[in-house]
Amino acid sequence: MEPSVSQQSSTAIMEPVKPPKSQSPWALARRKFLKNKIAMASLIFLITVTVMSLLAEPLTVPVEETNKINFTQMSKEPSAEHPFGTDKSGRDVFARTLHGGQTSLLLAFSITITVITIGTIVGATAGFFGGWVDNALMRFTDFMMNFPFLLFVIVLKSIFLESSTGTLIFVISVLSWTGAARLVRSKVMAEKENEYIMSAISIGCSPAKTIFKHLLPNVMSTIIVQATLILASMIVAETGLSFLGFGVPMNIPTWGNMLQEARSPDVLTNKWWIWIPPAAVLTFTILSINFIGEGLKDAFNPKSNR
Repeated sequence: MEPSVSQQSSTAIMEPVKPPKSQSPWALARRKFLKNKIAMASLIFLITVTVMSLLAEPLTVPVEETNKINFTQMSKEPSAEHPFGTDKSGRDVFARTLHGGQTSLLLAFSITITVITIGTIVGATAGFFGGWVDNALMRFTDFMMNFPFLLFVIVLKSIFLESSTGTLIFVISVLSWTGAARLVRSKVMAEKENEYIMSAISIGCSPAKTIFKHLLPNVMSTIIVQATLILASMIVAETGLSFLGFGVPMNIPTWGNMLQEARSPDVLTNKWWIWIPPAAVLTFTILSINFIGEGLKDAFNPKSNR
């Protein structure tokens, strides 16, 4: 015998209704980012360029071969043998573009990680403790901000005549962490007034545990967005310094060094294949990083509808 309508309705009323499962802010940010077509296309492009640069040697020739002068292949137009042509020294532009990307991206990622690490530690410590610790760290930060970036790099370049990529990473990192430190400090000072931080302190959590377990995860979205902006600016800085002759040594291929070698009027007007590939890859890489940063900023912003 089938139950009556009243029995069915009473059964439905008695069954508990499960509330919808709420998503974490990270899950919501991930969904919003995946829906951003420009940011996703930029991420795919950046991953592709990074992977191809890392695989430069298997895809082309060893890095030592990219510096050898070939008098029989000077300034050759693009062909099946040389997809991007050759430069004024007979070197394959495609191989140098990939090897140059490996150096430029490695340098930019290394500087970004170093800058974010130093800035996060200094900013979080100053913002959490306050008082004389905050004053001392912020006065030191202000002191470091007074150094003129370009002039300081040129002076160190003159001192260390045989400077390497490691020297450039060290110099730029030492001069570039101050902005990240001030940003993290302001976020930590605002976040530490919340009740969950007060509760963690009241139950006896150590300052290090409170900072790394409770504070930093809640300001990590700001740090990630800042890291993308720093990454793009570091690629620009390396390119500019190499173009001026104060960056990576000329025997190491980078996008900046390739543009510096191709700045003659004859190359710019008649041999476009020498400078357009590194310039195009450099431009689109910087744009992709900026689009990824904008996508992350919109994804982590709960008030954004994009």
